[in-house]
Amino acid sequence: MTDEIYDVAILGGGHNGLTTAAYLASAGLSVVVLEKNSVTGGAAITEAFAPGFRNSVASYTVSLLNPKVITDLELARHGLKIVERPAANFWPVDETRGLLMGYGLAARQRAIAQFSKRDAERLPAYDAALERAAAMLRDLITRTPPNAGGGWLELIKVGAAGRRLLKMPLEDQRLLLELFTASAADFLERWFESDTVQAAFGFDGIVGAYAAPSTPGTAYVLLHHCFGEVNGKPGVWGHAIGGMGAITQAMAKAAEARGAIIRTNAEVAWLRMNGARAAGVVLANGEEVRARAVASNIPPKLLFRAYVPENAVPDDVRQRFTGIKSGSGTFRMNVALSELPDFTCLPGTVQAPHHGSGIVIGPTMGYLERAYLDARRDGWSKEPVVEMLIPSTLDDSLAPKGQHVASLFVQHVAPHLPDGRSWANPLEKETFADVVIDTVTRHAPNFKSAVLHRQILSPLDLEQRFGLVDGDIFHGQLGLGQLFSARPVLGYGNYRMPVPGLYLCGSGAHPGGGVTGVPGMNAAREIIRDFKHRKV
Repeated sequence: MTDEIYDVAILGGGHNGLTTAAYLASAGLSVVVLEKNSVTGGAAITEAFAPGFRNSVASYTVSLLNPKVITDLELARHGLKIVERPAANFWPVDETRGLLMGYGLAARQRAIAQFSKRDAERLPAYDAALERAAAMLRDLITRTPPNAGGGWLELIKVGAAGRRLLKMPLEDQRLLLELFTASAADFLERWFESDTVQAAFGFDGIVGAYAAPSTPGTAYVLLHHCFGEVNGKPGVWGHAIGGMGAITQAMAKAAEARGAIIRTNAEVAWLRMNGARAAGVVLANGEEVRARAVASNIPPKLLFRAYVPENAVPDDVRQRFTGIKSGSGTFRMNVALSELPDFTCLPGTVQAPHHGSGIVIGPTMGYLERAYLDARRDGWSKEPVVEMLIPSTLDDSLAPKGQHVASLFVQHVAPHLPDGRSWANPLEKETFADVVIDTVTRHAPNFKSAVLHRQILSPLDLEQRFGLVDGDIFHGQLGLGQLFSARPVLGYGNYRMPVPGLYLCGSGAHPGGGVTGVPGMNAAREIIRDFKHRKV
């Protein structure tokens, strides 16, 4: 133990932890970030997985990164460059049909009209409804939620939020209610008739949700993915040159330029206490790092299961946190390719816009539904939903000339396999990885033979390597019972945890997951406020 006492020690150097560090250091607080791995970035890192091939390891695409965070942290000045995909998404449907969704209303209508002219006509109204809902909530995501049981000041916040909602037209109130409570399937069926068009929009409703599109609440997950923009353009998806690690490396540089200290290979063992207050951490090597406050960037379920001392909170409070519903149902692969995939419905290995888009294997709502039901029954989908990105079409730093890397983001797998099976068994991972490759190959017959190397991350790998409990990319599911004031647990939705001096700054806090930086930004604001008012 050294004599130095930091103002804030941050547990975990993922993108939200780094964001928190940069804002706190900008406010003049002394900050140390403690990351167990050899590189900062958490799940948003880039690494070589085969000779000559690099890729984003877990997080894989850019859209939700908040523009205020980009501007405040001067990420462009610290080396971040984001380029736009040439098209949004491509859905291979069968041997002759595919839905290639470009940008702009006219291009999207033309694509949808191939499946339903009526749906193409309905698209402007659908876009307008989603944008109204997103606009209403966009303001709320950067605000601290009212905290249940927090006294009269919190009641005032509740009243203010309620008044904003009541000022909305009745139709918009109905829209929000439907999005928060309905299933993606029910919501989309009201808008579109084509099964393929419904599936195209419904995919966003199951991403990271471990749920069927018929599950109530998945309409909000769909909306959650509508908040994003790239380079000031809403609805556009992008790629960070150098992979997702370029984002977190720029954040680390921003934090260090403001005076924050970042330590890697600094695994935290438990929370250090001074009476009832958090007073730093103890590292796995026995070193004590003292601090006036601790901000946790790890999932709240893991925080209270493994780091908060047993006598620091009542049993019922601990159980609330350790009982958070988690599990994304996701499986990650990176593959090195000798050539681009040659899709039966859109032939050719010469680079084209669809190769640079998000390529989604999930052609119908029934397909999305069966993928979930298979996983619940058997542990994984026989026909999984696969989103494939080929970032080397936009970034030639990732692969040798003429070759490529692809990210495969796969739904659904059970976080814990049935019948005594385990993801710790390499055979389970390899077997399902073969299923994923075969699934893509059914639409692009050359794909399997083009795979040179592959990196496989099961839910267990995501948990062990990045601390994502049950492989949950959102640090806790985005159900109605775990949103806004109830995220992570009702009564602790304002980033302050039940241990005095302990804060939550990661995706387990409002507004939830994705590489946004918003939980980190919001948490930093509350920590700074408490220091100013001498509450720390």
